[in-house]
Amino acid sequence: MNDQLLNFYAEQLSALKASHNHRQLQRLKHQGQRIGVNDSKPLLNLASNDYLGIASQTSLYEEFLELLHEQRWPFSASSSRLLTGNFENFERLETKMASLFGRPCLLFNSGYHANIGILPAICDDKTVILADKLVHASIIDGMQLAAKHGTKTIRYQHQNLPQLEGLIQKYQSDNGICRIIVVTESIFSMDGDITNLSHLSHLKAQYPKVMLYVDEAHAIGVRGGRGLGCVEEYGVINQVDFIVGAFGKALASVGGYCICHPILRDYLINKMRPLIFSTALPPINIAWSCFILEQIPLMNQRRKHLMKLSDDLSKVVHLAKLPCPSASQIIPIILGDNTRTLNAAADLGRQGYHVLAVRPPTVPKGQSRLRICLNSAINDDTMTKFTQVLTQIVSSESK
Repeated sequence: MNDQLLNFYAEQLSALKASHNHRQLQRLKHQGQRIGVNDSKPLLNLASNDYLGIASQTSLYEEFLELLHEQRWPFSASSSRLLTGNFENFERLETKMASLFGRPCLLFNSGYHANIGILPAICDDKTVILADKLVHASIIDGMQLAAKHGTKTIRYQHQNLPQLEGLIQKYQSDNGICRIIVVTESIFSMDGDITNLSHLSHLKAQYPKVMLYVDEAHAIGVRGGRGLGCVEEYGVINQVDFIVGAFGKALASVGGYCICHPILRDYLINKMRPLIFSTALPPINIAWSCFILEQIPLMNQRRKHLMKLSDDLSKVVHLAKLPCPSASQIIPIILGDNTRTLNAAADLGRQGYHVLAVRPPTVPKGQSRLRICLNSAINDDTMTKFTQVLTQIVSSESK
Protein backbone atom coordinates (compact mmCIF):
# COMPACT_ATOMS: atom_id res chain seq x y z
CA MET A 1 0.00 0.00 0.00
CA ASN A 2 1.43 3.37 -0.96
CA ASP A 3 1.85 6.33 1.38
CA GLN A 4 -1.02 8.26 -0.17
CA LEU A 5 -3.47 5.50 0.71
CA LEU A 6 -2.09 5.24 4.25
CA ASN A 7 -2.24 9.01 4.84
CA PHE A 8 -6.02 8.97 5.26
CA TYR A 9 -5.78 6.52 8.17
CA ALA A 10 -2.78 8.28 9.70
CA GLU A 11 -4.73 11.57 9.70
CA GLN A 12 -7.69 9.90 11.43
CA LEU A 13 -5.36 8.53 14.11
CA SER A 14 -3.80 11.96 14.59
CA ALA A 15 -7.25 13.47 15.13
CA LEU A 16 -8.02 10.81 17.77
CA LYS A 17 -4.76 11.57 19.58
CA ALA A 18 -5.43 15.31 19.50
CA SER A 19 -8.83 14.82 21.16
CA HIS A 20 -7.44 12.33 23.73
CA ASN A 21 -9.58 9.57 22.21
CA HIS A 22 -6.76 7.37 20.91
CA ARG A 23 -6.72 3.81 22.24
CA GLN A 24 -4.08 1.12 22.18
CA LEU A 25 -3.57 -2.38 23.51
CA GLN A 26 -1.73 -2.61 26.81
CA ARG A 27 0.58 -5.28 28.11
CA LEU A 28 -1.28 -6.89 31.00
CA LYS A 29 -0.10 -9.36 33.61
CA HIS A 30 -2.97 -10.88 35.57
CA GLN A 31 -2.28 -11.83 39.19
CA GLY A 32 -5.56 -12.81 40.84
CA GLN A 33 -7.38 -9.62 41.90
CA ARG A 34 -4.44 -7.52 40.74
CA ILE A 35 -3.18 -6.61 37.33
CA GLY A 36 0.13 -5.30 36.00
CA VAL A 37 -0.27 -2.74 33.22
CA ASN A 38 2.62 -2.08 30.83
CA ASP A 39 5.11 -3.53 33.32
CA SER A 40 3.77 -1.44 36.22
CA LYS A 41 3.52 -2.74 39.74
CA PRO A 42 0.37 -4.86 40.32
CA LEU A 43 -2.77 -2.74 40.74
CA LEU A 44 -6.11 -3.65 42.26
CA ASN A 45 -8.25 -4.45 39.22
CA LEU A 46 -11.37 -2.27 39.25
CA ALA A 47 -11.96 -2.46 35.50
CA SER A 48 -12.88 -6.11 35.03
CA ASN A 49 -16.36 -7.57 34.54
CA ASP A 50 -15.46 -10.43 36.92
CA TYR A 51 -18.21 -9.25 39.26
CA LEU A 52 -18.33 -12.37 41.46
CA GLY A 53 -14.56 -12.84 41.60
CA ILE A 54 -14.81 -16.24 39.93
CA ALA A 55 -12.15 -15.63 37.28
CA SER A 56 -9.54 -14.93 39.97
CA GLN A 57 -10.60 -17.80 42.25
CA THR A 58 -8.01 -20.54 41.81
CA SER A 59 -9.91 -23.14 43.89
CA LEU A 60 -12.76 -23.36 41.35
CA TYR A 61 -10.27 -23.56 38.52
CA GLU A 62 -8.39 -26.39 40.24
CA GLU A 63 -11.62 -28.24 40.95
CA PHE A 64 -12.54 -28.03 37.28
CA LEU A 65 -9.09 -29.27 36.23
CA GLU A 66 -9.66 -32.37 38.32
CA LEU A 67 -12.65 -33.15 36.13
CA LEU A 68 -10.41 -33.11 33.07
CA HIS A 69 -8.86 -36.37 34.27
CA GLU A 70 -12.29 -37.99 34.09
CA GLN A 71 -13.50 -36.50 30.82
CA ARG A 72 -11.48 -35.29 27.82
CA TRP A 73 -13.17 -32.34 26.16
CA PRO A 74 -11.92 -31.18 22.74
CA PHE A 75 -10.26 -27.79 22.40
CA SER A 76 -12.09 -27.12 19.12
CA ALA A 77 -15.56 -27.82 17.79
CA SER A 78 -14.07 -27.69 14.26
CA SER A 79 -17.44 -26.84 12.75
CA SER A 80 -20.69 -24.95 13.22
CA ARG A 81 -23.30 -26.61 15.41
CA LEU A 82 -25.49 -27.30 12.39
CA LEU A 83 -22.71 -29.35 10.79
CA THR A 84 -20.60 -31.47 13.16
CA GLY A 85 -19.95 -28.99 15.99
CA ASN A 86 -22.90 -29.84 18.24
CA PHE A 87 -21.28 -31.71 21.13
CA GLU A 88 -23.07 -33.22 24.12
CA ASN A 89 -21.76 -30.39 26.32
CA PHE A 90 -23.77 -27.82 24.37
CA GLU A 91 -27.02 -29.65 24.94
CA ARG A 92 -26.14 -30.21 28.60
CA LEU A 93 -25.56 -26.49 29.16
CA GLU A 94 -28.75 -25.54 27.32
CA THR A 95 -30.68 -28.05 29.43
CA LYS A 96 -29.21 -26.61 32.66
CA MET A 97 -30.12 -23.08 31.59
CA ALA A 98 -33.63 -24.20 30.59
CA SER A 99 -34.16 -25.88 33.97
CA LEU A 100 -33.18 -22.67 35.78
CA PHE A 101 -35.24 -20.29 33.64
CA GLY A 102 -38.14 -22.64 32.93
CA ARG A 103 -37.85 -21.93 29.20
CA PRO A 104 -35.62 -23.16 26.33
CA CYS A 105 -32.11 -21.81 25.85
CA LEU A 106 -29.99 -21.36 22.72
CA LEU A 107 -26.23 -20.79 22.95
CA PHE A 108 -24.07 -18.46 20.86
CA ASN A 109 -20.37 -17.70 20.56
CA SER A 110 -20.71 -14.37 22.37
CA GLY A 111 -23.19 -11.78 23.55
CA TYR A 112 -22.11 -9.70 20.56
CA HIS A 113 -23.02 -12.56 18.21
CA ALA A 114 -26.42 -12.80 19.89
CA ASN A 115 -27.24 -9.12 19.48
CA ILE A 116 -26.09 -8.77 15.88
CA GLY A 117 -27.84 -12.00 14.91
CA ILE A 118 -31.20 -12.20 16.69
CA LEU A 119 -32.63 -8.82 15.66
CA PRO A 120 -32.01 -9.19 11.90
CA ALA A 121 -33.37 -12.75 12.05
CA ILE A 122 -36.69 -11.87 13.70
CA CYS A 123 -37.39 -8.57 11.91
CA ASP A 124 -38.84 -7.62 8.55
CA ASP A 125 -40.44 -4.58 6.92
CA LYS A 126 -43.52 -5.00 9.12
CA THR A 127 -41.45 -4.66 12.30
CA VAL A 128 -40.42 -1.61 14.29
CA ILE A 129 -37.62 -1.73 16.88
CA LEU A 130 -37.87 0.71 19.78
CA ALA A 131 -34.52 0.70 21.59
CA ASP A 132 -33.18 2.68 24.53
CA LYS A 133 -30.79 5.39 23.36
CA LEU A 134 -27.89 3.92 25.39
CA VAL A 135 -28.09 0.27 24.36
CA HIS A 136 -24.79 -1.49 23.68
CA ALA A 137 -22.97 -1.11 20.35
CA SER A 138 -23.75 -4.74 19.50
CA ILE A 139 -27.49 -4.02 19.68
CA ILE A 140 -27.06 -0.93 17.52
CA ASP A 141 -25.20 -3.05 14.96
CA GLY A 142 -28.01 -5.60 15.07
CA MET A 143 -30.56 -2.83 14.49
CA GLN A 144 -28.59 -1.54 11.51
CA LEU A 145 -28.56 -5.03 9.98
CA ALA A 146 -32.32 -5.34 10.60
CA ALA A 147 -32.86 -1.98 8.90
CA LYS A 148 -31.48 -3.50 5.70
CA HIS A 149 -34.58 -5.72 5.68
CA GLY A 150 -36.79 -2.63 5.85
CA THR A 151 -37.23 -2.68 9.63
CA LYS A 152 -37.91 0.75 11.12
CA THR A 153 -35.57 1.49 14.04
CA ILE A 154 -36.09 4.21 16.66
CA ARG A 155 -34.04 4.95 19.79
CA TYR A 156 -36.05 6.54 22.58
CA GLN A 157 -34.47 8.76 25.25
CA HIS A 158 -32.59 6.80 27.89
CA GLN A 159 -35.02 5.30 30.42
CA ASN A 160 -37.82 7.60 29.18
CA LEU A 161 -40.64 5.10 29.50
CA PRO A 162 -43.45 7.65 28.91
CA GLN A 163 -41.83 8.48 25.55
CA LEU A 164 -41.54 4.77 24.84
CA GLU A 165 -45.24 4.24 25.55
CA GLY A 166 -46.12 7.09 23.19
CA LEU A 167 -44.15 5.38 20.42
CA ILE A 168 -45.79 2.04 21.22
CA GLN A 169 -49.24 3.63 20.96
CA LYS A 170 -48.33 5.12 17.59
CA TYR A 171 -47.23 1.84 16.06
CA GLN A 172 -49.85 -0.30 17.80
CA SER A 173 -52.44 1.57 15.71
CA ASP A 174 -50.35 1.40 12.51
CA ASN A 175 -51.83 -1.31 10.27
CA GLY A 176 -48.53 -1.61 8.40
CA ILE A 177 -46.73 -2.78 11.54
CA CYS A 178 -47.23 -6.34 12.79
CA ARG A 179 -44.77 -6.38 15.70
CA ILE A 180 -43.05 -3.86 17.97
CA ILE A 181 -39.81 -5.07 19.53
CA VAL A 182 -38.80 -3.09 22.62
CA VAL A 183 -35.06 -3.47 23.23
CA THR A 184 -33.19 -2.51 26.37
CA GLU A 185 -30.43 -3.55 28.71
CA SER A 186 -31.39 -4.44 32.27
CA ILE A 187 -28.17 -3.03 33.77
CA PHE A 188 -26.62 -0.46 31.45
CA SER A 189 -22.92 -1.07 30.98
CA MET A 190 -21.74 2.54 31.25
CA ASP A 191 -24.18 4.17 33.70
CA GLY A 192 -24.87 1.10 35.83
CA ASP A 193 -28.54 2.06 36.13
CA ILE A 194 -31.34 -0.49 35.98
CA THR A 195 -34.41 -0.59 33.75
CA ASN A 196 -37.84 -0.96 35.34
CA LEU A 197 -38.68 -4.33 33.83
CA SER A 198 -42.00 -4.47 35.68
CA HIS A 199 -43.13 -1.36 33.81
CA LEU A 200 -42.01 -2.83 30.48
CA SER A 201 -43.92 -6.04 31.23
CA HIS A 202 -46.99 -3.93 32.01
CA LEU A 203 -46.65 -2.17 28.65
CA LYS A 204 -46.37 -5.51 26.89
CA ALA A 205 -49.58 -6.72 28.55
CA GLN A 206 -51.39 -3.57 27.36
CA TYR A 207 -50.23 -3.62 23.73
CA PRO A 208 -50.57 -6.93 21.84
CA LYS A 209 -47.94 -6.15 19.19
CA VAL A 210 -45.15 -5.69 21.71
CA MET A 211 -42.30 -8.15 22.19
CA LEU A 212 -39.61 -7.56 24.85
CA TYR A 213 -35.89 -8.04 24.24
CA VAL A 214 -33.72 -7.57 27.34
CA ASP A 215 -29.92 -7.76 27.37
CA GLU A 216 -28.84 -9.16 30.76
CA ALA A 217 -25.08 -9.28 30.10
CA HIS A 218 -24.23 -7.28 33.25
CA ALA A 219 -27.00 -8.77 35.41
CA ILE A 220 -26.62 -12.54 34.99
CA GLY A 221 -24.95 -13.97 38.08
CA VAL A 222 -25.24 -10.82 40.20
CA ARG A 223 -29.01 -10.17 40.47
CA GLY A 224 -31.90 -12.35 41.54
CA GLY A 225 -32.21 -15.00 44.23
CA ARG A 226 -30.47 -17.61 42.08
CA GLY A 227 -28.35 -15.17 40.10
CA LEU A 228 -30.54 -15.36 36.99
CA GLY A 229 -30.49 -11.60 36.48
CA CYS A 230 -32.89 -8.70 36.75
CA VAL A 231 -35.63 -10.72 35.04
CA GLU A 232 -35.60 -12.98 38.10
CA GLU A 233 -35.35 -10.06 40.52
CA TYR A 234 -38.38 -8.37 38.94
CA GLY A 235 -40.26 -11.67 38.51
CA VAL A 236 -40.72 -11.23 34.75
CA ILE A 237 -38.88 -14.22 33.25
CA ASN A 238 -42.01 -15.41 31.47
CA GLN A 239 -42.95 -11.94 30.24
CA VAL A 240 -39.69 -11.22 28.38
CA ASP A 241 -39.66 -12.77 24.90
CA PHE A 242 -35.89 -12.67 24.43
CA ILE A 243 -33.66 -12.83 27.52
CA VAL A 244 -30.17 -12.35 26.10
CA GLY A 245 -26.99 -12.65 28.13
CA ALA A 246 -23.32 -13.49 28.17
CA PHE A 247 -21.13 -15.95 30.05
CA GLY A 248 -18.05 -13.73 29.75
CA LYS A 249 -18.68 -11.37 32.67
CA ALA A 250 -19.85 -12.52 36.13
CA LEU A 251 -19.85 -16.16 34.99
CA ALA A 252 -16.14 -15.94 34.07
CA SER A 253 -16.44 -17.96 30.87
CA VAL A 254 -17.20 -17.22 27.22
CA GLY A 255 -20.28 -17.30 25.01
CA GLY A 256 -23.80 -15.91 24.86
CA TYR A 257 -27.33 -17.22 25.24
CA CYS A 258 -30.97 -16.48 24.56
CA ILE A 259 -33.90 -17.69 26.67
CA CYS A 260 -37.04 -17.75 24.55
CA HIS A 261 -40.13 -19.68 23.42
CA PRO A 262 -39.38 -23.02 21.71
CA ILE A 263 -40.83 -21.76 18.41
CA LEU A 264 -38.51 -18.72 18.52
CA ARG A 265 -35.55 -20.95 19.39
CA ASP A 266 -36.27 -23.17 16.37
CA TYR A 267 -36.69 -20.09 14.18
CA LEU A 268 -33.31 -18.68 15.25
CA ILE A 269 -31.57 -21.97 14.51
CA ASN A 270 -32.86 -21.72 10.96
CA LYS A 271 -32.49 -17.97 10.38
CA MET A 272 -29.71 -16.51 12.54
CA ARG A 273 -26.60 -16.05 10.42
CA PRO A 274 -23.93 -15.76 13.17
CA LEU A 275 -25.15 -19.09 14.57
CA ILE A 276 -25.41 -20.84 11.21
CA PHE A 277 -22.10 -19.66 9.78
CA SER A 278 -19.75 -19.67 12.80
CA THR A 279 -17.58 -22.45 14.15
CA ALA A 280 -19.00 -23.35 17.55
CA LEU A 281 -17.12 -22.61 20.76
CA PRO A 282 -14.62 -25.24 21.98
CA PRO A 283 -16.41 -27.97 23.98
CA ILE A 284 -13.95 -27.48 26.85
CA ASN A 285 -15.22 -23.88 27.24
CA ILE A 286 -18.79 -25.12 27.31
CA ALA A 287 -17.84 -27.66 29.99
CA TRP A 288 -16.40 -24.84 32.13
CA SER A 289 -19.63 -22.84 31.68
CA CYS A 290 -21.64 -25.88 32.84
CA PHE A 291 -19.40 -26.24 35.87
CA ILE A 292 -19.70 -22.55 36.83
CA LEU A 293 -23.45 -22.46 36.22
CA GLU A 294 -23.90 -25.05 38.96
CA GLN A 295 -22.17 -22.72 41.43
CA ILE A 296 -24.08 -19.53 40.57
CA PRO A 297 -27.34 -20.21 42.49
CA LEU A 298 -25.23 -20.91 45.62
CA MET A 299 -23.44 -17.54 45.58
CA ASN A 300 -25.98 -15.38 47.41
CA GLN A 301 -23.42 -14.17 49.95
CA ARG A 302 -21.23 -12.90 47.14
CA ARG A 303 -24.17 -11.11 45.57
CA LYS A 304 -25.12 -9.48 48.89
CA HIS A 305 -21.55 -8.35 49.54
CA LEU A 306 -21.30 -6.94 46.02
CA MET A 307 -24.47 -4.92 46.55
CA LYS A 308 -23.13 -3.57 49.84
CA LEU A 309 -19.92 -2.44 48.13
CA SER A 310 -21.98 -0.82 45.38
CA ASP A 311 -24.28 1.00 47.81
CA ASP A 312 -21.36 2.27 49.88
CA LEU A 313 -19.45 3.61 46.88
CA SER A 314 -22.56 5.25 45.40
CA LYS A 315 -23.03 7.16 48.65
CA VAL A 316 -19.43 8.41 48.45
CA VAL A 317 -19.98 9.64 44.88
CA HIS A 318 -23.19 11.44 45.88
CA LEU A 319 -21.38 13.11 48.80
CA ALA A 320 -18.81 14.38 46.28
CA LYS A 321 -21.76 16.03 44.49
CA LEU A 322 -21.12 14.10 41.30
CA PRO A 323 -23.94 12.56 39.24
CA CYS A 324 -24.28 8.85 39.93
CA PRO A 325 -27.14 7.09 38.13
CA SER A 326 -25.91 3.65 39.16
CA ALA A 327 -27.93 1.11 41.12
CA SER A 328 -25.53 -1.74 40.44
CA GLN A 329 -21.92 -2.92 40.64
CA ILE A 330 -20.93 -0.54 37.81
CA ILE A 331 -20.24 2.90 39.28
CA PRO A 332 -19.49 5.79 36.89
CA ILE A 333 -17.62 8.86 38.13
CA ILE A 334 -18.67 11.34 35.44
CA LEU A 335 -16.02 14.07 35.14
CA GLY A 336 -17.04 15.28 31.66
CA ASP A 337 -13.68 16.37 30.26
CA ASN A 338 -11.37 13.83 28.58
CA THR A 339 -8.19 15.28 30.06
CA ARG A 340 -9.56 15.43 33.61
CA THR A 341 -10.76 11.84 33.33
CA LEU A 342 -7.43 10.56 31.98
CA ASN A 343 -5.54 12.44 34.71
CA ALA A 344 -7.77 10.97 37.43
CA ALA A 345 -7.27 7.44 36.07
CA ALA A 346 -3.51 7.98 35.99
CA ASP A 347 -3.55 9.30 39.58
CA LEU A 348 -5.48 6.23 40.73
CA GLY A 349 -2.93 4.02 38.98
CA ARG A 350 -0.12 5.70 40.89
CA GLN A 351 -2.01 4.95 44.10
CA GLY A 352 -2.38 1.25 43.21
CA TYR A 353 -5.79 1.07 41.51
CA HIS A 354 -6.57 0.13 37.89
CA VAL A 355 -9.64 2.11 36.81
CA LEU A 356 -10.43 2.84 33.17
CA ALA A 357 -11.14 6.26 31.72
CA VAL A 358 -14.10 5.86 29.35
CA ARG A 359 -14.41 8.52 26.66
CA PRO A 360 -16.49 9.22 23.54
CA PRO A 361 -17.62 7.55 21.36
CA THR A 362 -18.15 4.84 23.99
CA VAL A 363 -20.12 7.41 26.01
CA PRO A 364 -21.78 10.64 24.80
CA LYS A 365 -19.61 13.70 24.24
CA GLY A 366 -19.01 15.62 27.46
CA GLN A 367 -19.66 12.56 29.65
CA SER A 368 -16.18 11.09 29.97
CA ARG A 369 -15.93 9.10 33.15
CA LEU A 370 -14.08 6.75 35.39
CA ARG A 371 -15.90 3.42 35.16
CA ILE A 372 -15.47 1.47 38.38
CA CYS A 373 -16.39 -2.20 38.20
CA LEU A 374 -16.71 -3.74 41.63
CA ASN A 375 -16.37 -7.42 42.45
CA SER A 376 -17.32 -9.47 45.49
CA ALA A 377 -13.70 -10.49 46.21
CA ILE A 378 -12.96 -6.95 47.49
CA ASN A 379 -13.10 -6.80 51.27
CA ASP A 380 -14.42 -3.89 53.34
CA ASP A 381 -10.99 -2.62 54.41
CA THR A 382 -9.74 -2.50 50.83
CA MET A 383 -12.90 -0.69 49.80
CA THR A 384 -12.52 1.89 52.57
CA LYS A 385 -8.96 2.69 51.50
CA PHE A 386 -9.99 2.95 47.86
CA THR A 387 -12.87 5.35 48.56
CA GLN A 388 -10.54 7.60 50.57
CA VAL A 389 -8.06 7.77 47.68
CA LEU A 390 -10.84 8.22 45.12
CA THR A 391 -12.44 11.08 47.05
CA GLN A 392 -9.12 12.90 47.30
CA ILE A 393 -8.30 12.50 43.61
CA VAL A 394 -11.76 13.44 42.35
CA SER A 395 -11.82 16.49 44.61
CA SER A 396 -8.43 17.54 43.26
CA GLU A 397 -9.54 17.12 39.63
CA SER A 398 -12.71 19.12 40.27
CA LYS A 399 -10.81 22.24 41.34
